[in-house]
Amino acid sequence: MKAQLKQLELFFKSSNFDRGIRLGVAIAVPFAVLYFLGYFKFAPAIVVGAFLNAPGDIPGSIKYKVNAILISIGLTMVITAIILFAKPLLPLLLVSLAVISFLVSLISVYGFRASLVSFSGLLAMVLAFAIQKETVTEILVQVGLMGIGGLWYLVVSYLFQRLAPKKDQNQLLSDTLLLVGEYLKLRAKLLTKTSKRDQILKQTFVLQNQINEKHETLRETLFIERKRSGRSRFEEKQLLIFISSINIFELIEAKHLDYKMIDSIFGGRKAYLKASKKLNKIMGNHLIRLSELLIQNDKIPADDKLSTALSKSSKSITDYINTIKLPEAREGALVLKNLYDYQEQLLQEIKAIRRAMDNVKDAAKISLKRQDSSQFLTLQEYRLNVLTQNFSFSSKMFRHSLRFAIAIVFGYALGFIFDIQNTYWILLTIVVIMRPNYGLTKERSKDRIIGTLIGAVVAVAIVLITQNEIVYGVLAFVSLIFAFSLIQNNYKSAAALITISIVFVYSLINPDAFEVIQYRVLDTIIGATIAVVANYALFPSWEANNLSHIILNALTKNRTYLFAAQKLYHNPTEEKLSYNVARKEAFLAISNLNAGFQRLTQDPKSKQKEFQVIYEIVTLNQTMISAIASIGNFVINHKTTPASEEFDVLIKKIGNTLNSAIDCLDFNKGDIKITDHTAEKAQETLLEKYQQLSNLRDENIKQGHTELDTETLHALQEAYLIANQMSWLQSLSENLKKATLKYRSALVED
Repeated sequence: MKAQLKQLELFFKSSNFDRGIRLGVAIAVPFAVLYFLGYFKFAPAIVVGAFLNAPGDIPGSIKYKVNAILISIGLTMVITAIILFAKPLLPLLLVSLAVISFLVSLISVYGFRASLVSFSGLLAMVLAFAIQKETVTEILVQVGLMGIGGLWYLVVSYLFQRLAPKKDQNQLLSDTLLLVGEYLKLRAKLLTKTSKRDQILKQTFVLQNQINEKHETLRETLFIERKRSGRSRFEEKQLLIFISSINIFELIEAKHLDYKMIDSIFGGRKAYLKASKKLNKIMGNHLIRLSELLIQNDKIPADDKLSTALSKSSKSITDYINTIKLPEAREGALVLKNLYDYQEQLLQEIKAIRRAMDNVKDAAKISLKRQDSSQFLTLQEYRLNVLTQNFSFSSKMFRHSLRFAIAIVFGYALGFIFDIQNTYWILLTIVVIMRPNYGLTKERSKDRIIGTLIGAVVAVAIVLITQNEIVYGVLAFVSLIFAFSLIQNNYKSAAALITISIVFVYSLINPDAFEVIQYRVLDTIIGATIAVVANYALFPSWEANNLSHIILNALTKNRTYLFAAQKLYHNPTEEKLSYNVARKEAFLAISNLNAGFQRLTQDPKSKQKEFQVIYEIVTLNQTMISAIASIGNFVINHKTTPASEEFDVLIKKIGNTLNSAIDCLDFNKGDIKITDHTAEKAQETLLEKYQQLSNLRDENIKQGHTELDTETLHALQEAYLIANQMSWLQSLSENLKKATLKYRSALVED
């Protein structure tokens, strides 16, 4: 019960519920004010305008939000006017539907915020069918009032932003810490769950993508606002939490271990890994608790459990050495020590977040120049050529827009021919659930139908209990607020609440509520069926055929990241910023690849061509980025020896192998400049360096010098890590080359 109450509290304090309240205020105030002033007849048009322009109100830069809503207002006004003027003439109406559906849907090529503006425009097109205006004057008044409604919503949104200026950022930070905590716990399972690693890895792909999306939104919100208005103490605190969350994410990525090697070293001695696994779980749960406290503004919990778990992790290294004995225990001990160092760094970042949240005055200051911070922003291109470049059947969005336009025209024609009541409900269902890929459309169709049926059942039960119009009005209003609050995170529940709201709104007009419910369910099923069939049959966009450019980008960014790590090893002070920028770009690229793979898994099994090859490419890219991050993280956090010539030779070899993999997808021939013999010799030299240090340590132990000084320990760790990671990276790059060749062959055959 306590857990449920906590979740309820988090929901009511969330920015999602806050946006639901904004919409509620934007709807209720015009109705109330105009009713008392005697101009109630103008209220519906103003409310429709407010409702249509609410989707663009999402977290991010205030400037981008205002621009999106203003563009949305203009777009919804123009589209409503076109549909209202075209309604009397069926041929003109069908042409208008097709053109508007195609062009407005194509706006989504400009990114997520643009897709919400597009959604507002398409929603306006559908709702125009519910507006009964015939004369020019009536239409112009309707459109003008809708514009006023849109501006009214913008004012309401601005006022809410002023009242709680950091609510969106806190919510984003909370969501990020929650996801990172879950990710840390999931990665801990990989240490010992040998039989479920593939399944767990697929789950990590989803979380990685979600974390990167949150980080991108936070970059936009924190860095752009900082560039415009400077930085307050509170913003300093938010930026510190954000940067620590990025550091934690990179640290987790940097410990994507060679699990086959772990299995071979520890074998039946996995018990020595349990302390590390438990520490990860405790830290993950602590991050989740901190994410809740960002919303609850409650007291920060003690960190005793964290310190105790870290001590146990350290003790497991000593126990391992005492039981297995040196030198046999050295390799396993170094693995455990590297794991311990990584967890110690994680704990330091968690403590930094704790200090920031606890408003500790001497918490670390963030020193980031404005010109440097701008390098971390991924700016969306809004040039016209972005749109024109997508006017081709090779464009996924072009095919979606064409498919969508045909589905809309077909849906309307079907309703017109069979004289279906409220045909626009069919169109509304298509607008809401149809997406560029089949899997998501099918999933949303299922959620929409189930949600609609649940909403219908609830509505029937309420109608049987009472016929009170005041109750209907209150339920319609409250249901809409909750639906808008849940629509991003729980579409099924939102669909149920929207159905309840619509049923009771229509019940105020039409006393026969059961008829309204019947047609609502029927139209939803028809619209969902049209959307799913259209996605499957009309210019289908199967993900297996669309991944080549995403894989190419991931390979290219990994190569850049590899060379950035090389420069960092040579010059840690001067190259840290360039390394961090390359890291961010590589993480985003792998996130896009993970998202593409998730879309592939949602396609029908028969369309998942070369699934195993693509899965191999995704996991190899993921493992490679982790191996590079492991080197970079070690260099940043330790005083290292100068990078050797052998290290540079292997970097060139790995880079050229990646070039060959890239050329496979570019349909060019690669040029390997570093011979295998030279690379093998360099690898042997690196391994010999570690072996020499290991032998020297064995001699010291024989002579009774059992104490290990920090300098020798770090030298052993560095030699072991570099030798193993370079060997691993060579193997990964070679396997990537083979996998991309297989993928290319499959593309050529098709």
